[in-house]
Parts: sequence; structure tokens; C-alpha cells
Amino acid sequence: MIRPDQGSAREDVRPPYAPGAHAGTPAADRVPEQLLGGRPREAQARGEHTHSEPPAPRVVRHSVRGQILQALRAALVDGELTPGQVYSAPALGARFGVSATPVREAMQQLAVEGAVEVVPNRGFRVSRRGPRELAELAEVRALIEVPVMLRLARTVPADGWSALRPLADATVAAAAVGDRASYAECDRAFHRAVLTLAGNDQLVAVADELHRRAQWPLVAGPATRRADLLADAAEHTALLDALIARDLTVVQALVREHFTGADG
Repeated sequence: MIRPDQGSAREDVRPPYAPGAHAGTPAADRVPEQLLGGRPREAQARGEHTHSEPPAPRVVRHSVRGQILQALRAALVDGELTPGQVYSAPALGARFGVSATPVREAMQQLAVEGAVEVVPNRGFRVSRRGPRELAELAEVRALIEVPVMLRLARTVPADGWSALRPLADATVAAAAVGDRASYAECDRAFHRAVLTLAGNDQLVAVADELHRRAQWPLVAGPATRRADLLADAAEHTALLDALIARDLTVVQALVREHFTGADG
């Protein structure tokens, strides 16, 4: 559980080199083991390098920033980052086993997206959202996606939807185990795949950003139950079936209903 900072912004900061790191590799230039499923890297044995076995390439900092950004987004969806609370980059970096720099850069990206706001000399406050903002996002998404999906239902042949079946199944699998962060990723992947068929990259990018914002938790909102995730995932399967059948009435009804849900 990620807890808000109390007191100094440098509370609980770890040494710059996490266990298992090479002494000459800054923490900001390593992908943290916590973000790689907890599996430690194999340490290079001394004196065993040969010309046919070059050392592994060094991971650059922007890759670490991407890993941290993904982890922070998952923490937002899971509710581990509490709306209204302030988190400092050094303290978060200590928990992830990296320096403050990639955390600060990732948080600045989240600030651009509206997920957090900068608090000078303290860190980043998780944005507060209410039901009205969620309803507004649902309305905008419906205005964009419903006409596109209806057009695709008229024009895409049945076999053109076959590649989306595994994506719909993935949402069901994530919902079955109650993994909200994984479900959020699978949910967006399914919608991106549908909209990609329209051949408009700008549309896909705008819709995906709106979708991401709709997945952030509400202030004092109840935790999403596994049953809710399963019901939401079932709508993906039903929507895909309706698109294949070119049942425009069902497509329109399902998409609008899907957007009003907490995780749609």
C-alpha cells in the first residue's frame, strides 16, 4: 500500500543503490526489480565475458520512467494513491527502489494528464474527482465512440472482428481475479482495437486519453468489486457479438450503458 507522505519529503529515502545493483549504475538508470515482477536479474559473473557473449545493454533512464509511470497509473486505478493526498518524489522513489528523478518525471506527466497537481516544495497531490466529472467523461466518450462503432458495424465484415476476441477474453480473465489495474489495461486495449479499425489515429489517441481519465477512482468512492468488473467485461463480449451480427440497436445501447459504468 502506498501511503501519503508525512513530515519531510525525504522520509524513508533508501541509499542510491538498491540491493543487487552494480555499484557504478545509478538507480535512475535501472529498471527497478519491483516493477519487473520481483524477479532479480542474474548477476554477471566476474571474468566470464567472452567476445561471443557481449554484456547486456544498459537500460536508459526513459525506460525506467516508463516503468514508473505504468506503476503509478496502476496505483491510481487500484486506489493506492489516495485522492487529495500529497506524495513526494523521493519517498515514492524509495518505495520503488529508484532515485527521485524518474518518479518526478513520471509524476509531471501525470500532472499534464490531470491525474495529479504539483504542490511546490512538497510533491504531487492526487486530483479529487466527483461523480459529475465521471458523467461528463462518459457523455464525451459516447459522442465520439458511438457514431464510430455504428459505422464500423455497418462496414467491417464479420471475420474482421475475429482478432478482437482474445482482447475481450482478456478483460474477462482480469475481471475474474479482481485485478483492477490489469483490467484497466485490457479494457483500454479492447476499445483501442475497435476504434483502430476506423483508421483515424487522432481519434484513437483522444478516445484513449478520455478512457484513461474515466478509470481514475472517485473521491471517497467504493472500491470496484469483482462482480462489477465481471459485468463490465461481459459487455465487451456482448458488444463484439453485436458488432459481428451488425445489430446496430444493440451496439448503440451497449456502448452507452458501458460508458456509464465505473470501469467502462
